[in-house]
Amino acid sequence: MSRPVRPSQRSAPLHPVTATVCGLVSIALLLVLPSATAADPTLGAVPGPGEATWWTVVAVLVLQAVGVAWVARFPTTAVPALAALPLVLVWVAPGVVFTVTVVAEMAGVFLAVVARPPRRRLWVALASTALLLAAGQFANEARTSGPSAAGAVTSLLQAVIVVGFPLLLGLVIAAQRDADDARRYEVQALRREQDALLQAAVSQQRVAMSRELHDIAAHHMSGIALMAAAMDRQIDSDPAAAKGSARQIREQSRAVLDDLRRLVGLLREEADAARPVETVAAVSALVATRRAAGAEIDLVMPADGSGSGAGVGPLAHLVAYRMVQESLANAAAHAPGARCVVEIGEQHGRRLTITVRNGVPTGPDPGPGGGFGLVGMAERAQLVGADLVYGAIPDGGWEVRLSLPVDDTIDTTRAPAPLPEDSA
Repeated sequence: MSRPVRPSQRSAPLHPVTATVCGLVSIALLLVLPSATAADPTLGAVPGPGEATWWTVVAVLVLQAVGVAWVARFPTTAVPALAALPLVLVWVAPGVVFTVTVVAEMAGVFLAVVARPPRRRLWVALASTALLLAAGQFANEARTSGPSAAGAVTSLLQAVIVVGFPLLLGLVIAAQRDADDARRYEVQALRREQDALLQAAVSQQRVAMSRELHDIAAHHMSGIALMAAAMDRQIDSDPAAAKGSARQIREQSRAVLDDLRRLVGLLREEADAARPVETVAAVSALVATRRAAGAEIDLVMPADGSGSGAGVGPLAHLVAYRMVQESLANAAAHAPGARCVVEIGEQHGRRLTITVRNGVPTGPDPGPGGGFGLVGMAERAQLVGADLVYGAIPDGGWEVRLSLPVDDTIDTTRAPAPLPEDSA
């Protein structure tokens, strides 16, 4: 899953409000310390307001507050700097004043973790910060009460607490934000996937509609062309027959419009329930229509009536009908004057074979076709698990053979075989 690139640390926002709060809290604690030391003299001496040492402490706290404001942009450098600044107080004002600086340090660790810098650099920065805190605390205690093993242990524990508590809190918040980001990215990916599936479905429907439009146009227009050629020869010699051809052209034109209306109706919300279904049994009517247009076509069917397509699925029926329709249209367009044979073979086992064969053309060769007719037939055959074979035959004609499964599970996952160029 692809995710948007996060903005760089350089463009991370500043935190002036947090920095101001840290500075005010630290200075407020500094102002309260004299009262605390008066109540408990063991805390040590604290510089009073207005003294030079007191202003030094205030300067360190202000610099820490400024550092907190920039932690989000420079987390791996600002956090150790926040721990390094209080080291000045070890020599200037050792004692309880040193503890006031942990306010900015804890805030800086939290903001650094939430900013999510590179993991390795973050852990190095946090380790450096903990070492600086421990070293500063140990040096502060050594200046006030002398070095000791207990002081070293206490310093390490304080460093772990100061760094560990905001670290855990920041990790929890960062994990929640990562989870929210992951859910958002997942929703975006699902939307993109749905859009892609929708586009694919629309594309498939467009291809299917284009195939249907190609079949309708090729079938009817080739018939109209045949009848127009016959009428041109009959106008002078047989006017009555020419009138009959004109009526047939009108009927074919009306049939084109009806088929186009049905095709457009598929795109509407309310489908035409009365639309006739093209089946293998309807091939005989198709052949009769082509014969009426002047084509010479022989229809060969089994005498026992097994060529009706019993056991063939509804989609396979349409595939068979379209194959015969397209083959006859190709023969009329690319093999003018050739006699055609439509043969529906007997069902053998679990297959039904339908063959369309045309002889040698008697008219002029119109040249190679565009290849879309045979491509469409092959795609339809693959959709229902049928086998389509086509090519030239020894007598100089062309043959298309379709073998349909009968009462069989249709496998639509097979990869399409390479298709030769349509030359019929």
